[in-house]
Amino acid sequence: MLPLLLVPLFTFLFVSPSLSVNFLYNSFNASDASYLELINDARVEGSVIRLTNDSNQFSFGRVFYPTRLTMKPTSNSTAVASFSTSFVFSILPDISDSPGFGLAFVLSNSTSPPGALASQYFGLFSNATVPSVAPLLAVEFDTGQNPEFNDIDGNHVGIDLNNIESESDGTQTAGYYNSSGDFVAVEMRNGQNIRAWIEFDGPQFEINVTIAPVAVSKPSRPLISYRNPKIANYVSTEMYVGFSASKTNWVEAQRILAWSLSDTGVAADINTTNLPVFSPETASSSLSAGAIAGIAIASVVFLLICLSGGYWFWRKTKIEEEDEIEDWELEYWPHRFSYEELKQATDGFSKNELLGLGGFGRVYRGTLPNNTQVAVKCVNHDSKQGLREFMAEIASMGRLQHINLVQMRGWCRKGNELMLVYDFMPNGSLNRWIFDNPKTLLGWEGRRRVLADVAEGLNYLHQGWDKVVIHRDIKSSNILLDSEMRGRLGDFGLAKLYEHGAAPNTTRVVGTLGYLAPELATVTAPTAASDVYSFGVVVLEVACGRRPIETWAAEEEQVLIDWVREKYLDGRVCEAADKRIAGQYVVEEMERVLKLGLACCHPDPQHRPTMKEVVTVLVGEEAAAAPAAVLSELAQAGESVGCSGGDTNAEEPPLQSTV
Repeated sequence: MLPLLLVPLFTFLFVSPSLSVNFLYNSFNASDASYLELINDARVEGSVIRLTNDSNQFSFGRVFYPTRLTMKPTSNSTAVASFSTSFVFSILPDISDSPGFGLAFVLSNSTSPPGALASQYFGLFSNATVPSVAPLLAVEFDTGQNPEFNDIDGNHVGIDLNNIESESDGTQTAGYYNSSGDFVAVEMRNGQNIRAWIEFDGPQFEINVTIAPVAVSKPSRPLISYRNPKIANYVSTEMYVGFSASKTNWVEAQRILAWSLSDTGVAADINTTNLPVFSPETASSSLSAGAIAGIAIASVVFLLICLSGGYWFWRKTKIEEEDEIEDWELEYWPHRFSYEELKQATDGFSKNELLGLGGFGRVYRGTLPNNTQVAVKCVNHDSKQGLREFMAEIASMGRLQHINLVQMRGWCRKGNELMLVYDFMPNGSLNRWIFDNPKTLLGWEGRRRVLADVAEGLNYLHQGWDKVVIHRDIKSSNILLDSEMRGRLGDFGLAKLYEHGAAPNTTRVVGTLGYLAPELATVTAPTAASDVYSFGVVVLEVACGRRPIETWAAEEEQVLIDWVREKYLDGRVCEAADKRIAGQYVVEEMERVLKLGLACCHPDPQHRPTMKEVVTVLVGEEAAAAPAAVLSELAQAGESVGCSGGDTNAEEPPLQSTV
């Protein structure tokens, strides 16, 4: 028999070809590439599967077993099948202190989850606040900490149900429990081979996850034991099983070395004896001692030759990159920070100061010499021309002055990287106070005040400046709270400027699923009305305490707008209000706010109110009827508009503010 290292074992054990899936890969070879579903940058490399491509700045890869697992007998069934899987993985970054990405084991009814971003979120999800629209369950092996997703640390395992944010009771620091019951931490980002076991117990709605270095036998106690009946909501009749990973600017090699699975019992044991080992020293260790000595001597000679001119060249380059201001930059803001100022303010762009890592760059907290706290956003561009165009647009927005907008303080450019400096918002984003902080839940008065603040800021963007600014990404996570819990609209990374009366000319749809106006599906140019729609979704979010899409809810209640509209048509619109703040509001005021949210979300953009009209209702500048678009049409249809049934011929109460 040939050694396993040269001839990978690939075994199929079908109890029933149509009902069961059993396989064992002790390693991989080129022939497996034609059988497995390798997507985008995933590939067989030697005897392992690599998920991302080091040479691509933005990369993602997925690998799926081609035969789907049967997880439910019918789509409406609550009975869920079981399976067991085990695999060996290795994660190794080129730079030890660069941001980490990790990989995920995934169960999905599609090999290409809709809306997934290629460069982040493991290549599976669209963003942190909006879940995927397809049944999708993942076990993440995360090697980076992102506070936006409530990550517990930069080395953890978590269970994700249609969302990049792990279940709060389904995430743990990476490690295992030894025979004495003591917890032993496992570093997942040093290239060592780590074995994982996942037992999916369908009848018990339970997922057990265990990890350990390959030299350690399977621990008897799992790292995570997650049980919840809602697991059934994230499983379809047949689902693909596999792995997914993504990365942005930094190289991190994510490898799958071996894999077994069974849906009829315990997965076959993997032979880990001859698996390759990856470490930062792997490349140099293959060189002979003589070669290493020769390289060292040559390096010293080269260093001596270059020493005389090296310092001068370094000084010249440093000045050009960090301190020299090109002519075209003089058109922009008067305050330009030096790179050294921002580096010092952020403690060398330390991971401890990292506030978030999104599709448009990293955001760090910084402290200026006068003890003023700021947020520093780092944005990379591929070319100086692209940077110049982007900078021109952002510079114009830097001149926006309104108390309800996050204020830009200045900028810094180093090469093709632009660093934007904003006021620091100590209380984070609105969505955390509605969804993520049950112990410090924002009450109704605070919510109403924040909605009014953001409405005034958005009205300024649309009508109060010398140009029209379309934000294009209004959502609760982009509404930030200052030290007094007042709302400010932030993140203008997608915003566009137009002259008053001019037609928008962009043809690229951007934004966040759940907040996008329906007309953008056919007419891609955004308008002020599409911003109003997104704001209307936020209004309903805040009033109802629910995200735009909730996959755990019954099918007819999953989309927030549709659910509230049905309540409205039944004359029970106030039943949609967040029950956690019951008793904190005047019923008529809550009814008015819910109707305002529906009016903003009218499917016809011509029938939506303007932000000036919205401000009138929320701030109470004058007694005013509700924006007529949705409400009058529904009333004409003979529908009730009250909070609790009632006379369908009753007069529509005015949306008059009680602020």
